[in-house]
Amino acid sequence: MIPCYRVRTHTLQFIAGIGPEVGRIIAVDDACPEASGAWIRAHCTDPRVIVVQHEQNQGVGGATLTGYHHALQASAHVVVKLDGDGQVDAGLLPRFANPLLSGHADYAKGNRFHRVGFVRGMPWVRLAGNAALSFMTKLSSGYWRISDPTNGYTAIRSEVLYGLELEGIAKRYFFESDLLYHLNQVRAVVIDVPMRAGYENETSSLSPLRILGPFLLGHLRIALRRRFYSYGIRSFSQARVELLLGSVLLAGGGIFGLWWRWCLSADSGVPATAGTVMIAGLPIIMGMQMLLSWLNFDEASEPLQPVHRLLGVEQDLRSVIRKPRQ
Repeated sequence: MIPCYRVRTHTLQFIAGIGPEVGRIIAVDDACPEASGAWIRAHCTDPRVIVVQHEQNQGVGGATLTGYHHALQASAHVVVKLDGDGQVDAGLLPRFANPLLSGHADYAKGNRFHRVGFVRGMPWVRLAGNAALSFMTKLSSGYWRISDPTNGYTAIRSEVLYGLELEGIAKRYFFESDLLYHLNQVRAVVIDVPMRAGYENETSSLSPLRILGPFLLGHLRIALRRRFYSYGIRSFSQARVELLLGSVLLAGGGIFGLWWRWCLSADSGVPATAGTVMIAGLPIIMGMQMLLSWLNFDEASEPLQPVHRLLGVEQDLRSVIRKPRQ
């Protein structure tokens, strides 16, 4: 599945590099000003290609979701998303699909930071921006073992797509990061696939520095949602107590010590007593220890058992129930 927006010069060559292991190729023209969809229809002779047209631009997430819906209608087993901007190698497609087809994972994504040699030629602005986004994604999504969250080379099992609330996923550049949050909610196993990216003649409208602020707000939102749902509703554990009590102690000690007592001492010119310092310092220390313990629990609770088998059984049961009796 290929979202198409301002990539007309790359699409035909890119599609030609997709191997015979693929049964269907879905190109989604996201109201491209270059009319990528019409260009593909006119010049591509590959019978596997289907062009879907958006009347209005919906962003990379909206185009991907449209492609997902069409892939499910085509009874796909694994749906691979490849950005058609010339940054990736279509020949790597089996590397992404095989771990899913063999049952080892539910979702696979590219990782350009797997080796030092992979990042050679990557602009330093992109490198710094992606490093910051990777750290924010770990905190918000709960997938601590992955990197390069904005990588557009992904693969997902169809059973997992059925289990996701696709209409609730962000449709713009935050799509990949928001999708990871939704994958965590269904306890899907996510793996990184090593890959090398090329930065030569491609055109990309993603500027890490420009989106860093909106991404920070988006990650804060889903981080709070995940903590509320995972530790406030779905389960009760020691980690829930550590998260709640640690946050209260850290905030309370910080407010008391850094603001109230510090402001009073600065205004009066009288240094705070040792006891007052301990009243502020002890909650901060205890709060930090509890949050670090919770962080260790959160990292250890990353999903490790693929969920698509369970979701697939549910889909089979639903299809059997819906079948009319002969």
